[in-house]
Amino acid sequence: MCRRHKSGPYGYTQAKALVYSKYGEPSDVLSLHTHSISPSLPSSAVLLRTLASPINPADINQIQGVYPAKPPFTSLLGTSAPSAVGGNEGCFEVVSVGSHIKSVSKGDWVIMKNTSFGTWRTHTLAGEKDILKIDSKEGLTPLQVGTVSVNPCTAYRMLQDFEEMREGDWFIQNGANSGVGRAAIQLGRQWGLKSINIIRDRPDAVATEAMKNELLELGATKVATESELMDQGFKEQVKEWTSGGRELVKVGLNCVGGKPTSALIKCLSPSGHLITYGGMSKQPLALPTSALIFKDIKFSGFWVSRWSDAHPDDKKKTVEEVLKMTRKGTFKDIPVQELRWDWGTEESTLKEAVQGTLGGFRAGKSVFIYGDT
Repeated sequence: MCRRHKSGPYGYTQAKALVYSKYGEPSDVLSLHTHSISPSLPSSAVLLRTLASPINPADINQIQGVYPAKPPFTSLLGTSAPSAVGGNEGCFEVVSVGSHIKSVSKGDWVIMKNTSFGTWRTHTLAGEKDILKIDSKEGLTPLQVGTVSVNPCTAYRMLQDFEEMREGDWFIQNGANSGVGRAAIQLGRQWGLKSINIIRDRPDAVATEAMKNELLELGATKVATESELMDQGFKEQVKEWTSGGRELVKVGLNCVGGKPTSALIKCLSPSGHLITYGGMSKQPLALPTSALIFKDIKFSGFWVSRWSDAHPDDKKKTVEEVLKMTRKGTFKDIPVQELRWDWGTEESTLKEAVQGTLGGFRAGKSVFIYGDT
């Protein structure tokens, strides 16, 4: 059943969006723009109401102008200067459909087929070609659907597409507490894979141990800190965990870079594969010559935005597979910090939520949850 939405004169839908017309820090360039959507829908258009939309690091990088994919600045929303809407991921409910729409109907849930659509908004018009219908919303929350297409898809494809991983094989990853890291742990557990998970050292030993235990309960095989990874004896520890090296560490997942990743590479088995999908340390990745020559280590990059845009059918299948696990309770939600977005929510509150994602250790991913809009 569709939740109610704000109606203006003559049946127009009142909508709000977080927009920017130039690149910079979110606190400086974002503004909350109000506009109206006509009740006379184009025949091939869908009116959507946003239910949940997360704030991902890539969203911030887009606003800063340092991300490779940049949404076009347009005047379609009636802003004083051409602008773009922030956000790339979200869960939407169909409010109404144009006369030619056959694939979705009122009350269905959808996600965006491609990136750079702009999801930090209460309502939007979309073409049928822009959306992917969720087969069944039964047993799911908007939060689960709204966060499925970036982090879980990234982890899923990296573990599936680069090496033939068999039950009992190992992978090692840094950023293990991230959304991708937690997804990889859970998918690996489902597929019978073993994992070595590297986390940043916490301010005190109690906090570090608590994080280790949290990931172990999630399905991690082993958890270690960056300082433990950098220790000269860590490679021998990995050898012990992998039955003297007889069990193969086939894949490494890297979102950090710098010296810790160079240390991680040393833990890969011969002919292993390092897949880089981020660079949180903003330090270059130094590739050891010996790893290339003597261990035949392979190095690849993965960008989920490019994969999603090039493989929409595979994206749909991956999303549905993860949501199937979610319904069964075998794929758990990531920790989040929910921010309720109602019609009266102040611009400053929304901007603070976006800017706050740039902080250090956080309790979870920030997600806009849309209430009375």
